[in-house]
Amino acid sequence: MTLIMGVLNVTPDSFSDGGQWASTDAAIEHGLLLHAQGADLIDVGGESTRPGATRVSPEQEQRRVIPVVAELARQGLKLSIDTLNASTARAAAQAGASVINDVSGGLADPGMAAVAADTGLTYIAMHWRAHAQQMDTLADYGDVVTDVVAELSARVDALTAAGVARDRIVLDPGLGFSKKTEHNWQLLHRLDAFAALDLPVMVGASRKRFLASVLPVGAPVIERDLATAVVSVLAAQAGAWAVRVHDVAATRTALNVLASVRRSTPCVTEELPGPASSPSQWTHD
Repeated sequence: MTLIMGVLNVTPDSFSDGGQWASTDAAIEHGLLLHAQGADLIDVGGESTRPGATRVSPEQEQRRVIPVVAELARQGLKLSIDTLNASTARAAAQAGASVINDVSGGLADPGMAAVAADTGLTYIAMHWRAHAQQMDTLADYGDVVTDVVAELSARVDALTAAGVARDRIVLDPGLGFSKKTEHNWQLLHRLDAFAALDLPVMVGASRKRFLASVLPVGAPVIERDLATAVVSVLAAQAGAWAVRVHDVAATRTALNVLASVRRSTPCVTEELPGPASSPSQWTHD
């Protein structure tokens, strides 16, 4: 089954939730709610990566996220740390995180591969070309799917050469990062192209700008949740290992519908591709 990763932004400047969970107590409460709504994994982040966002220091990031990771881990939740910084990834691993979600795929911090290798955590490597303030200037591709697959393949080679176990790597096509609207739709349409890399794939489309193209002009960000749930179903049909979402309840319902359809008749099950297998151990032992 495709896993649901619930987004927990412990930031004051998130584009998607306006900093509602910026305090430690609020973040812990929301993490528990996401778990109750059906999230398999809670993705805790302390630095906004929205277009134009200003970077924060690793120390500030860790002050935001480590108490949240530690408490949610104490309560038995499975956690991912959403960070570009090797020091934050290591601290989160020590606090109980099971997954490192690095939107730069190891490019932002040269020490990240060593942390992934040393900890043995599942490592999500996203397609990335630049930090938030520059990324929109680099949305230039020949064929976006071919280029993204090639660039992710290069990251896999670099990560494994640095000691990261291949069976611990998950790939993310990086929807919204150095991508124009049409690029994101093309990537979703051709998710099967990533099968050539023979690694699990995570899809993170939740509330992103390109979803506004299917909504009335000026619709608030939260109205992208229905489109997100539809994308989650499409991703699951294409074999995604996980989907990363803000509205966990809607996506859980959507994936429950898909699961019910798949169970209903053998002919339907045969027509719908099954989810990709997870890494041999996607949680930290």
